[in-house]
Amino acid sequence: MTPADFAPNLLAWFDRHGRHDLPWQLERTPYRVWLSEVMLQQTQVGTVIPYFERFVARFPDLSSLAHASADDVLHLWSGLGYYARARNLQRAARQLVAEHGGRFPDTVEGWVALPGIGRSTAGAILAQSRGERHAILDGNVKRVLARWFAIGGWPGEAAVLAELWRASESVTPADRAADYTQAIMDLGATLCTRSRPRCGECPVRAGCQGYASGRLAMLPGRRPPRAARRLRTVTWLVARGTDGVYLEQRPARGIWGGLWSFPEYPDAPSALAALAERFVVTGAPVIRPVIDHAFSHFDLRIEPVVADVAGGAPAVQESPAVWYNPLAPVALGLAAPVAGLLRELGDAAVPSAPRVPTP
Repeated sequence: MTPADFAPNLLAWFDRHGRHDLPWQLERTPYRVWLSEVMLQQTQVGTVIPYFERFVARFPDLSSLAHASADDVLHLWSGLGYYARARNLQRAARQLVAEHGGRFPDTVEGWVALPGIGRSTAGAILAQSRGERHAILDGNVKRVLARWFAIGGWPGEAAVLAELWRASESVTPADRAADYTQAIMDLGATLCTRSRPRCGECPVRAGCQGYASGRLAMLPGRRPPRAARRLRTVTWLVARGTDGVYLEQRPARGIWGGLWSFPEYPDAPSALAALAERFVVTGAPVIRPVIDHAFSHFDLRIEPVVADVAGGAPAVQESPAVWYNPLAPVALGLAAPVAGLLRELGDAAVPSAPRVPTP
């Protein structure tokens, strides 16, 4: 099998075994394809589908997304992670409406000029929504091509990445661009997986140099060893009043930028000192079990301090703040550990609030 045979064999497999009923495939508009491609960055299809469906139900077009509040957008993104994607998505929507009359770009360069869009995502959007021939190189495609062409080295290195782009260009067909881009992503996601690839079912195995040489486990090359993961510890102050739980909006930059969270302190003594200074405390504080949360480059260990307080605004307030009632929640973007702790606290999160009667 030669590079010229790669796409025909892959497309024949895709026609029989590929994914054809993904929600963004049913109506391949630039808006829906763009949204799906951003959501799929570093996230699996099965996780994305329900988020995509809820998102397009609330924001069916570019204008509705551009004119929405950041809280509405982040609320629907809560739990999907990598929240910079949501912020960039809305920034791009507002840029398209304000500067381009609501028209989507028709070139790779035009898409790359938008926040959060790289060359591969731009190519995938144009291929899927306009049927144009554009090479792509997401994580799955890098793995497929590194194995098929036996391209060694870590794809994060410039020279290796350039070689992978040349390989992608060499096998991308002129016809059926939308199907091809989906097909090669499907191949990497379902058969040519990182561990235990299903080579016996692969439609392009005959030409795979990695398979022929027995080097699949070494391709693509691994990232050079990183320094030991950093552990950061913080304490959350969970102040519960009759109107709900006190939350503050995090700064736009940094982890969970723009989301709502509990006031954060470096340790429990600092949190307890702030509690006494900022609130009228009505119950003895309780330190709950720690919450561990992993980010891409470090681990976060959270120690929640829970205390009942009198209602009203705190004495010192440096950030936008709300009293969040879990019994009558409003649409806010909540980081996953925050949402999880609120669920764990349950009705007790509002100690004096009346319970909703059971029918």
